[in-house]
Amino acid sequence: MSQTSDNEKLIQQLLQERDEMYCELSRLRQTDDGYVEALKAQNEELEAKINKQNELLRKNEELINKKEEQLNKLTDQLAWYRRRFWKASSERFIPSDPNQRKIDFDGLDVLPQEEEMIKEADKELQAYKRKQPQKTKKKPVRLPLPEELRREDEVIEPEGINDNWVRIGEEVTEVLEHKPGELYVRRIIRPKYTVKQTSQEQEESAIQIAALPLLPLPRSNAGASLLAELLINKYQHHLPFYRQISMLKQTGVSLPASTINGWFQGSCDLLRALYLRLQELVKESDYIQVDESTVPVVNSEKHKTVKAYLWMVRSVMKPLVYFHYDKGSRAQKVVVELLQGFQGAIQTDGYEAYSIYEQKKGVLLLGCWAHARRKLEESLAEDKAGAEYALAQIGKLYQVETMASEQELDNKQRAELRKRLAYPIMVAFEKWIVKYYPKALPKSRMGRALSYTYNIFHRLSRYHLDGRYKIDNNLAENAIRPLALGRKNYLFCGNHDAAENASVIYSLLGCCKAADVNPREWLTDVLTKIPVYNNDYSLDLADLLPHNWKNS
Repeated sequence: MSQTSDNEKLIQQLLQERDEMYCELSRLRQTDDGYVEALKAQNEELEAKINKQNELLRKNEELINKKEEQLNKLTDQLAWYRRRFWKASSERFIPSDPNQRKIDFDGLDVLPQEEEMIKEADKELQAYKRKQPQKTKKKPVRLPLPEELRREDEVIEPEGINDNWVRIGEEVTEVLEHKPGELYVRRIIRPKYTVKQTSQEQEESAIQIAALPLLPLPRSNAGASLLAELLINKYQHHLPFYRQISMLKQTGVSLPASTINGWFQGSCDLLRALYLRLQELVKESDYIQVDESTVPVVNSEKHKTVKAYLWMVRSVMKPLVYFHYDKGSRAQKVVVELLQGFQGAIQTDGYEAYSIYEQKKGVLLLGCWAHARRKLEESLAEDKAGAEYALAQIGKLYQVETMASEQELDNKQRAELRKRLAYPIMVAFEKWIVKYYPKALPKSRMGRALSYTYNIFHRLSRYHLDGRYKIDNNLAENAIRPLALGRKNYLFCGNHDAAENASVIYSLLGCCKAADVNPREWLTDVLTKIPVYNNDYSLDLADLLPHNWKNS
């Protein structure tokens, strides 16, 4: 009985301890769950703060990178403007090639035979430079005034002269004076005649009068010389029509703007056939230079000016140049239509639109060293050592051209000189670009200049194949410069038609400049003669182009 009682007590004690342990475990579980929830909440709050800080840091980094990029861009622009305004500008600094230039596949180091050729080229250039006499600065000398100018004598006698004085000579001082341009009226008088006695059969032909000569613009009182003056003043001297109207008003002649614009449109229509004949002659040549430039044109829908483009094509061997306007587009399709059917060498800058001619049969694409030189010159402030070395190599190439010009070498001799001196320099320069490029930041001016130069290096080096080819496109840029001056004065073209008319006049005046022809004399004579050519298709309009007109 006592043993049973002890067992029951033990069981009761164990059950009680079990209940106590269960209660303690429940209490502990509740405590742990709260602690875990607190930890989770704390962790979530901490992660949110960290994420917020990371997002803030990322935005700050983006802002810093953007500011640094903007600062570098502004620094480059400031350096460019300082060079542009405070320093003198200097531009000194289709056969297969049997010695096709290529990089050595065993490495980028200059080969021993190439090293020898480069040393010989440098030695010859230095020797030629030392032989050249030092140029002394000439003192300015006042040139005599042209003899064909009209002289008006003004005699000033000294005071106190009487019969006791004998004249022994005189001193003459010539002063150049000016009078405003003169407008005059050309009266075409055609006398009318009739016979004294006529029969009825003769009455119809009894009156005789000379035929009126063909005038540039029918039903207009504008003569050829006035039309030429208006066009030359605007497109060569860059005077807008409204300024010319004001100048004419000072001479006593008031002309409305609508009349002047009508004369301009009529003159362009009259000269358009000559312009189209000029295009044909340029495309018939086998070596041209192409460039494009902007011209502001008023967009009637947007009620503001937009940037449009004029394309320029220049024949290098003949003094011919023409401008082309295709609704202001700079797209590749424009140059394809513009040069359709052309066979020969095309020299351009690095604009990607011209790359379509790289693989075209019968066309050789040439580059422009002047563009590469300018881009490297702009990087002097960033990487002086690298830029100076690159500019020195390009300077040697130009020195070879100077050497050929001073020795008056023909095209064949010039090509041989380039092969002997310029070719080794270009081979070493290309290898230097490949080795040096990883040292430059891709988005820096130096990186962009090296990338530009290397991407078109095959075009840049081809000029040595033929002595006729130029080292750069500067002749084309000289032809396009009047357009840049003009847009700073008359500011914009009123519409696409006005821009197309401007391309006609720019083309013909550009030919006058290339052929060294007085544009006023040429345009006056051509406006007088071209109505006859337009009415007689047996005559060739090419005879009126400045170079042929000059020879005739």
